[in-house]
Parts: sequence; C-alpha cells; structure tokens
Amino acid sequence: MVVLTSGLGALSLMGCDARGPATAQPTPAQRVVGGGIDGPDGWQGAPAELSWQDTSPGWTQQGQRIKLTGTILQPDGRTPAPGVVLYYYHTNTQGRYIHDASEPRSMPPNELGQTHGAIRGWVKTGADGRYEILTVRPGTYPTRDAPDHVHATIKEPGLDAYYIDDFVFDDDPLLTAKERRKLENRCGSGVLRLVKVGDLFVGERDIILGRNIPGHPGAKPQGVVSGPNVGEDVVSFTPRHAWGPDKGTSTCPVCKYGWYHGVLYVVAKDPNWPEIKSWLAFFERESAAREDRLKVYFVYADPRGYNAAVRERELEALGRELGLKHVALTFVPSVTDEASEVALNRISPDVGSTMILYRRSRVIGTMLDAKPTPENFARVRERLDRTRNEYFDVPK
Repeated sequence: MVVLTSGLGALSLMGCDARGPATAQPTPAQRVVGGGIDGPDGWQGAPAELSWQDTSPGWTQQGQRIKLTGTILQPDGRTPAPGVVLYYYHTNTQGRYIHDASEPRSMPPNELGQTHGAIRGWVKTGADGRYEILTVRPGTYPTRDAPDHVHATIKEPGLDAYYIDDFVFDDDPLLTAKERRKLENRCGSGVLRLVKVGDLFVGERDIILGRNIPGHPGAKPQGVVSGPNVGEDVVSFTPRHAWGPDKGTSTCPVCKYGWYHGVLYVVAKDPNWPEIKSWLAFFERESAAREDRLKVYFVYADPRGYNAAVRERELEALGRELGLKHVALTFVPSVTDEASEVALNRISPDVGSTMILYRRSRVIGTMLDAKPTPENFARVRERLDRTRNEYFDVPK
C-alpha cells in the first residue's frame, strides 16, 4: 500500500484567549465549523475591498519588522484557495492591545471593555491563494504567560469564521516544548521560522483549509495514518546515529538539519532489506545532487530482538556496504519509545515503513509502505522540487 499525501487563534480579549461558540447566528448560506469564535467582532471596520496584501498600523512602530506570507490551500493541501479572508490582530511592541482613535481600523472597546486594539487587518486571497502581511513583531504580554503571537481567523465563502493556530515564533524562548504540545495545528502549524532578508524578517506559513477543524465540510477520513499530517511540524527526537556525520551521538535530525528539505525514512517492522537498500541508494543520489538542501535519515525502529550494540553494528555495516556519504543511518528501540521522544511523532507501529518529507521542519508529504519504484522515486522528486522556494531557502 502506498499513501502519498501532500500540501504542497481565537479572538483575544484584553490579552486573554477566549474560544467558544459563535456569538452571532450564521446566515442560511453559511455553516458553522470549528467551534466558531468569541469576543468582539473581528470583521468590524473591515474595508469593502480587500487585497491579498496588507500593511498593518504596527509597521511604523519601532521594533522588528516582519512579513507574514504563504499560500492558503484547499483541503487537499495542493490547490490554491481564492476568495478566502484572513483576519489578524496582535499586541503592540509593549505587549498590549491598545485602541488608537486616530487609527481608522482600530477597534474601540465594547461595553465590556474588550478590544483587539489598533494593530489589525484583513487580506483576501486571489486565484493563486497567496497572502502577505507587513507588520511589526508583537511584544510579549506583561504577564509573560504566553509566547509572542499573532491571532488569526479564517472566513471561507459560505462558511462561518473560525480561528486557526496563532502565528508564533520558533526563536521565542517562551515557546517551550510544553507550549508547543498545546498547539492544535488548526489549518496546519503556525510556528514561523524567520528568515532575515535585508532589514526584514520573513515568516512563511501555508494554511490548509479544514485541517484539524471540527465539522469542516472539506475534512475527510484519512484512512491509515502514520506520523504528523501535512502542514504539521515534525517533533524533535533523538535517535542514535550509527552512520553519518553524527555517528556515535544522539542528535535530533530536525533540530540540526531541519532548515531545508529533509526525509525521515522510518521502518517500524518487517524490514525488507533489498527494498530498504534501493531507497537508500536513491536518497544517496538525490542528496548528492541537492547537496546541503536535502538531509535524509533512515530510522530503524523494529522492536523485535532489539539490542542497541547489535543494531549499531548492523547499520554501520550497511552504511559501509552501500558506501553512503550523505544519508544518515539511525535507530530507536521502537516508534513508541518515549526516552528518545520519537513517540511524539505518532508513527504507527502497525505500518511497516513511514516516509516523512518535510521542509523547514514542516511536513510536506508522507508515503506509507512505499515500494522503491521509478514512479515513487518520481513522486518524491516532484514533491521536493514543487516545494523548493529559493526566496526562503537561504542560509540561516
């Protein structure tokens, strides 16, 4: 069986999240999904005509200027979604939602004193699904009880608005492992890995409509699932490296090499070594051709007869036999192992092999029990090529 999938916050009240049922009934043409939104009406003050680009009032503040950009995609994770409105708002650089009467789009406090402040706006996708927001990086709440974030709400044609994961920042010290585990991955991961381009910091996020949104009409049963979904982040874990540049260590592949394209080829049971060798030879050729823009890791995770010393010798012999110079050979006791934290990636122990393709630590495709055929090789190459973006694929 081969499965190839590819994709390629709630309204805040005075600095506190409040997520709950929608406060207004939808029109007959709409359908409520995802739990709705709560608090002040985020569409209050929206202009009649919207563009795919917006510059927020925060752009003129002293602080780190950022660009939020990406593509809003249909539930298939590949097709651009036109006519979708993305509403955003965030604190000023002091971490507060402040109403500014001199700013036309600023939200006056309601009868409860609730406001989204002055730094807010809307974008609407065109045929290509692209969006772009120029703003300033929000400040941390004075209470320091949450990472810096940009709230976001989606309005699709014919559906009621629903919140998605906040835009948050990978380099934020408050975005701890505990905070990351709280993320819902609504419409995919909201974690931004900023790239410095001149004086601007650019954060890329593709938004997959309906992904992890309860009741969304585009959400369909996924059948067999193994590993994170497309649009989600690969969770850091520490396999033992038996072959490759980190030989003899327990180094996280995602943390050290997750900036560009990566592949985790995980074998959880019933290893077919001729097929494994064919895949490794293919990935060795691709890695040589793509140089530092691709890092591939074989993760041997069959728990039967597990012995760390034996497993290390076996993989070392395999690396020597195949003459691998680019592909790393690693192992964990099983895909449910908690000590290495590989279990956090939700790889099924009932699936023989799980191949996870990612870019900038975010999943762009998965293949389950894939045979090493020319057709599957072509699928992998196509996914890597399609998601390559030279504008963002610059050194750290």
